[in-house]
Amino acid sequence: MINLTFHGAARTTTGSMHLVEANGLRLLLDCGMEQGHRKEAFENNRKFPFDVAALDAVILTHAHIDHSGRLPLLVRQGFRGRIIATPATRDLCAVMLHDSARIQMSDVAYVNKRRQAEGKTLFEPLYTPAEVDAILKHFEPTALKTLLDLGSGVTITLHNAGHILGSAMVQLDVKPRDGRSRRLLFSGDLGQPQPILQPPDVVEGADVLLIESTYADRDHPPVADVMGRLKGFVEDIHQQRAKLIVPAFAVGRSQQLLYYWNDLLTQQRIPPTPVYLDSPLAKAATELYAQHHECFNAEALAHLRRGDDPLQFPGLHLVESAEASKALNQLPGPLIIISASGMCEAGRVLHHLKHNLGDPRNIILIAGFQAEHTLGRRLVEHASPVQIFGQEIEVRARIHTINALSAHADRGGLLRWFDAVKGNLSRAFAVHGEGAQVDAMATLLRAHGAPQAEAPAPGARFDDV
Repeated sequence: MINLTFHGAARTTTGSMHLVEANGLRLLLDCGMEQGHRKEAFENNRKFPFDVAALDAVILTHAHIDHSGRLPLLVRQGFRGRIIATPATRDLCAVMLHDSARIQMSDVAYVNKRRQAEGKTLFEPLYTPAEVDAILKHFEPTALKTLLDLGSGVTITLHNAGHILGSAMVQLDVKPRDGRSRRLLFSGDLGQPQPILQPPDVVEGADVLLIESTYADRDHPPVADVMGRLKGFVEDIHQQRAKLIVPAFAVGRSQQLLYYWNDLLTQQRIPPTPVYLDSPLAKAATELYAQHHECFNAEALAHLRRGDDPLQFPGLHLVESAEASKALNQLPGPLIIISASGMCEAGRVLHHLKHNLGDPRNIILIAGFQAEHTLGRRLVEHASPVQIFGQEIEVRARIHTINALSAHADRGGLLRWFDAVKGNLSRAFAVHGEGAQVDAMATLLRAHGAPQAEAPAPGARFDDV
């Protein structure tokens, strides 16, 4: 018997968290942070809608904060179980969760200065670096395609999801005392064909499927279009002597961009241009890529065999200190700044946006999905002014989007993968998408042979699936 409750990334794209109850075990698929309305998300992230102390294990698909960002809160609330993830995901979480704690403490300190002056109650960060250290001790790194017995007739196997370094889909097999076994497959975030990483695995035999739906209603342009557009943006900032600022996830998107700019320079399709990777987390993540070649595809491995690091090139500067980051805003163009966070909700990119949104020569390149109520979404929707650090900033810079850089599979990729894994599937759930996207995914799943497919609401529970 498998019971499912959808506590996060249900009809939205953040806060991935699904509770599985099987043969008496309580397992949590992901433990992600909600992002969006800051005050609402801040309060929601502090609370869990179930007994944390009763959890036997967390199975983590990957290290992105919307899938891992609430893990440090578990220990405070009595969690004593294990966290199952790939070795690369464990290593990325070590840097990403510490970075998350640091950003929260910095942001809260900034806000509390004003609140203290106004006589208001001071905020506390969601968690501290010490709580990150505590949760990291619960990790149990598990290689892909390794059968892990959780006891009570329940086993877990992780398979490559092709989304970011170390990302995995979860195969959960449940053998009841009476009756045949049931297999649940959770896609996690499915990748599309991209540089560096291997494509997603095909896993057969699932009875129940949880599938992400971020881009279930659209297809991405081909990679050739991406290269052409990146080339055009670089030529533009050379003509304007301006800046190209790319808010990018420190893990995944930043490395993709470095790979493409390396290719464009190698092919001499763009003039030499300073590129500043302004994110300590992105720097640390890029260094971790060099330690996990088991995740690389054939093309990236061929680069390495030729002695060519695909993530290094002349003109690339890794920005370390906050002082060096601030100095970038005084430099003249042309130059490129890649900085986290990808949805413009925290980190150094906020300072770059604050200083550069007002210049019509500059380009802000939004290179991935922007969740509802984030600053990134407001920029994509051409809102002006926008609020950054409590100040109203007029948006005069040019805002461009390039969704083909997304590490999420598009509609075609999702359906090709589903057609390959559906087999004798009896039930499917569309998750990790906004309302229109999960509804589109459920419709597509039914059209492609799923007997039952639905888009669960937050908190929805399904027994004996």
